Amino acid sequence: MAMLLSFSLTSKADQPINWPQQGWNVMVTEKPYADLVDDLRSAVSEADMIVVTEASPTHAAAQRGEIIPGNRVIGVFRNDFAVTIIRESVPAMIEAPLRFYVTEDDAESATLSWKNPRDVFAPYITEHTPDLANAAQELDVIFQQIGDNAVAP
Repeated sequence: MAMLLSFSLTSKADQPINWPQQGWNVMVTEKPYADLVDDLRSAVSEADMIVVTEASPTHAAAQRGEIIPGNRVIGVFRNDFAVTIIRESVPAMIEAPLRFYVTEDDAESATLSWKNPRDVFAPYITEHTPDLANAAQELDVIFQQIGDNAVAP
């Protein structure tokens, strides 16, 4: 059983990643994973946003003796957006911080991906939450700018 599980995990890891098409931005780069993570942090700061959370399954797995490709989720937000969103829709704040996802493709390339903020907040936007809709649109622009700057050579 353990050999079967090991084989299935290995065979899935060798297949190309099937990213969702709708509501996602996916940028494959020729940057090594660690460089893309560093460049993403810099791009977040340059956009006057804040890294509020980070999670690395790769790091946690290594502590258990497992080796998996680089994988990091970086939560990004800013308090003025939080205040606007809470005033419009308390339940919508469950979506914050919005996240970037950095995945190692191989030793010399990595992918940056994220869900569009307008798609993340879409379930909470109604005719009674115009400021939430505006914030989601503004966040779309900021996240695209961060992504573009992070993957730039």
